[in-house]
Amino acid sequence: MKRAWVFSVILCSSPALSAAQSGGLPPEWDVREALKQLQAATKRLQPVLDQVQPKDWIARGAAAAYVDQMQAVRNEIGYLDRTVGEMSKNPQSMTKALEAYLRLQSIDAMLRSLGEGIRRYQNPAVADLLSGIMSENSEQTQKLREYLVELVAAKEVELKIADDEAQRCRGMLVNRPPKPPVKGPKQ
Repeated sequence: MKRAWVFSVILCSSPALSAAQSGGLPPEWDVREALKQLQAATKRLQPVLDQVQPKDWIARGAAAAYVDQMQAVRNEIGYLDRTVGEMSKNPQSMTKALEAYLRLQSIDAMLRSLGEGIRRYQNPAVADLLSGIMSENSEQTQKLREYLVELVAAKEVELKIADDEAQRCRGMLVNRPPKPPVKGPKQ
């Protein structure tokens, strides 16, 4: 019975799901291109981060936590690169889109704090350079945020349609008259 219900749901909902999927999401090739731009923008951080030496700041009174924060930023950038690569393979993955967005937010917060340390303990010009690159990345972050919102909205529509169709199909199955009993052979 369960197998028949699942099969009915698939048959009944396929056209409706196709219509929902053609909704407001940008085409996958467009999303992949935006993800490439995001990766490129993030990679522009690397040369600036290579100039940052938080271990040297400790002698000038900086907290040792800056060293850990620097490593955390590098790790998070690596995780973001991996996540964006995985998302490029499946642009409609809500999990990967959310993970990429949250990683971008984390990187942004850590870089703001690290930028304050750079400005105070190393070189204000490097901090300004880092800030400029972060501003450039904010456009990519905004695009990803907008895509994430559109993706979630599209998935909600798909789920609503699938649920409505499942209810309709279930109703058809329940209201179907029972099959007449099969009579055995006459003796």
